Parts: sequence; structure tokens; C-alpha cells
Amino acid sequence: MRAFPGLRGPRTPPPLLLLLLCLLAAARPSLADGHPPALSFTSLPVPEEVLAKSSNLSLERHNISLTEHSDVPVEKTITLQRPSNIELTCQFTTSRDLNSVNVTWKKGDELLENYLINATGSILYTQYMFTIINSEQMGSYSCFFQEEKEQRGTFNVKVPEIHGKDKPLITYVGDSTVLLCKCEDCFPLNWTWYSSNESVQVPLDVQMKDKYVISGTNASETKLKIMHLSEKDQGSYWCHAIFQLGKSEGHVELVVLSYLVPLKPFLAITAEVVLVVAIILLCEMYFKKKKRPDDGKEFEQIEQLKSDDSNGIENNVPRYRKNESADQ
Repeated sequence: MRAFPGLRGPRTPPPLLLLLLCLLAAARPSLADGHPPALSFTSLPVPEEVLAKSSNLSLERHNISLTEHSDVPVEKTITLQRPSNIELTCQFTTSRDLNSVNVTWKKGDELLENYLINATGSILYTQYMFTIINSEQMGSYSCFFQEEKEQRGTFNVKVPEIHGKDKPLITYVGDSTVLLCKCEDCFPLNWTWYSSNESVQVPLDVQMKDKYVISGTNASETKLKIMHLSEKDQGSYWCHAIFQLGKSEGHVELVVLSYLVPLKPFLAITAEVVLVVAIILLCEMYFKKKKRPDDGKEFEQIEQLKSDDSNGIENNVPRYRKNESADQ
């Protein structure tokens, strides 16, 4: 892509020319003693673009489109597993004079150089090409178009994400369980497992074959089998995926319960029922005791009435017999 001559941006000599000059200087014999000088590893560095062209790395092309009416910055995520050539392009559309637009690139807060600028009609293009070979080059790369209002596009370059388990994994004491982490469409160089000791991640002792078994260390997923579970095994577990350009981690939360835990709600309900029945029985006994004195008085009154009635009958019978004898 050619640089647009009327726009502001840094200009550097062609990288191939610099390389040729370096090679000529290294091969030139010394004028002092007539012998070729020793090779120096601190001479002019070879531009990364030249190294990228001579390598067999894959090429990643990504672009972002912006307009003068964009209200928020535009972001795009780039996922890399291994070293690659990167070509980032930002496209800016405006109705104003393109010569008044200032273009810059940054990695984080650091200004970048050696980017290209071009224009077609009302569209302004800028391109930044580089090679990522280590984790320090990962991060955010942003293009800026400054006129009355600054517009920004950001490329977030990172390693693939690892997916663990969002919800806690619940199991019971004495059982075995399997924790799973996976990486979609990627193959890490290696997997490692850690357990959280408060805020510190501690590597698992994989030599304890009767406790831990790890499988899938070179695949897109890894499994950790934990046997003979106890309440001490409860907590957070982390799986780390190792890539050429860095590492990524996933999280699994393990909850270990005793077999009495599921019975606790049932036992609580049973205790409540027993308590309510006991209260009812106590109330009935209390009211029965309270009614007994009244029942005794009623019984005495009834017996008294019966005795009174019987006395009255006995008194009337002799009188009746005397009247009969008098009539006779």
C-alpha cells in the first residue's frame, strides 16, 4: 500500500534498503589491517517486516471501519495461538478534507511508527504491519483519526479463552468427580491444574495417582479426576493452557457435601411437626385439668338432687298409706 503524500505520518527508508546496507557493511574488509572485521551482534537491527517476509509464519489480516459520525470507539478481538504476521487496517470515511486528518497508531499508550497511509475518494486508509513472536507483543493496538473529533479503532490481540464451568460442581464425600476445561478450536502446548489456597494458586501434586488423574494434556480439553473426595477438597480449581504466545486460564468451583446435608431439610420439617404436635397435646392436657373441678361440682349437684328426690318419695309413701287406712 502506498503512502498518501499529502497526509501527516512518519516516513522511514525502505526496510530492504537498510538490510542491504547492513550486509554490505558487515562484509566490507577493514582498512586498518586488511583483515575482515569480526561480526557484531549489536549492529543495526533487521526490521521486523523483513523477518516476517522471510519466515513461514501465517498471515492474519484484520480491519476496522470508522466514520466521522461514530459515537463510540470500535473494538475487535484477534485470537492467536502461535507466532504470526499481522496486518491491521483502519478505514475512516469523512466528508471533510482528508489532508486535515491526523493519523497515529498506539500499542497501549506507546506511539508506533512505520505505518502506511493512503486515500481513495473520501476514504482514508492506514495500515500497520508487524510480526508477533512472543507474549510481550500481545495487547491492544489502536488507530486514531484526529480532526474536530477523535475516532479510535482498537484491535485486542490475545490468546484463546479457556472455558471451565460457570456454576459450582456439587458432589458428596467419598465419591469421585471429573473437572473439565476446554478450548474451542485451539490446541494448547500443555495443560496444568491448580487449586486455590485462599488467594494463592497451588499446583496439584500429580504424583498422587490414588487422588488425582489428569487426561488430555495435549488436546483441546483437559480433565481432572479427583477420587476419594473429602470436605477438604472443596474449593476453586484452575486450569492453565500454555500457548507459544502466553497462557490462558479457566475456573471450576467444587462443592463437597456430606450425605447428611440432603437430610437436613427433612429433619428440620420433622422436628417442626413433632414440636407442633407436642404443643397441641400439652394444651389439651392443660384444658382437661382445668375442667375437672367443675365436672366434680356438677357431679355432686346431680348426686344431691338424686338424693333429695329419693327422700321426697320416701316421705310421701307412708303418708299415702295412712290415708288409705283411715278411709277404710
